[in-house]
Amino acid sequence: MSRAYWQEVQSTDYEVPSDRPLGDLTAELTTMLGSVEPEVRDGTAYPALATWIDRGVYDDLLRGLGDGMVAGLEAGLGETGTDTVFRRSFSALVLAECLARDNERHLLPDTQVLEWGDRLATWFLREQDTRGFVPGKGWAHAVAHGADAVGVLGRSPHLGAPELTVLLDVLAERLVVATSEPLRAGEPDRMAAATMRILRRDLVPIGDLEPWAHRIGAAANAYGHAGAADPFTSTALPQSFLRALFVQLSLAPGAPAVRPDLLLVLIDALRATNAPFLAAD
Repeated sequence: MSRAYWQEVQSTDYEVPSDRPLGDLTAELTTMLGSVEPEVRDGTAYPALATWIDRGVYDDLLRGLGDGMVAGLEAGLGETGTDTVFRRSFSALVLAECLARDNERHLLPDTQVLEWGDRLATWFLREQDTRGFVPGKGWAHAVAHGADAVGVLGRSPHLGAPELTVLLDVLAERLVVATSEPLRAGEPDRMAAATMRILRRDLVPIGDLEPWAHRIGAAANAYGHAGAADPFTSTALPQSFLRALFVQLSLAPGAPAVRPDLLLVLIDALRATNAPFLAAD
């Protein structure tokens, strides 16, 4: 349909059009998620789908919609620097909306949510295109959107302590994967926010969190490396994450029960990875 058609939908506060079947509208919006035009992708397609999910339009169709978004995570997976990243990244955002709706209304069986979670984690770890803002095309932001989706999944009542521990391991694994350049578009903060959502469930004990934090800390130390390789290529993201998590754990409302103990663990990790700046003159 023409852009004017969707502008009219926007002007009605995203009232579902009655002149076309919902399935046709959904298929078109799903295609639009992969558009290189930001006003089409995150200005029209994403808010339309998110609004309709939130209003219950898809309550009886949520499984099918989520399956479509999961399929979108695989479109061009493994490519980098191409336009396929937009479909993958914004499919993750819409999948997060589906998960959030189930968190609120309990519309899906355990098996469905766990399957989506497995597919989401697989994509998140395999995603190669880590661009944030793409000039002329807007936000790609796959790592940030993936973190957002992981955080929403972490709030799911279908997940218990073992599954939440796996999600934390997925975040840690993503943090220690070397990227071609440091991520600088808020990804560490979004990953820390996802971690906070998991921690606020108060299901993962400090005994499991200590080795998790130590693993990230070991990957965050850029000092003492000799050789031609730039150590910040691999250490910048875990270091930024430790700082972001420390800030959020210290200052954000709704602190998890492990806050006092985990702060001590984070302080130890930050002290070890920032030693040159903490020594006395």
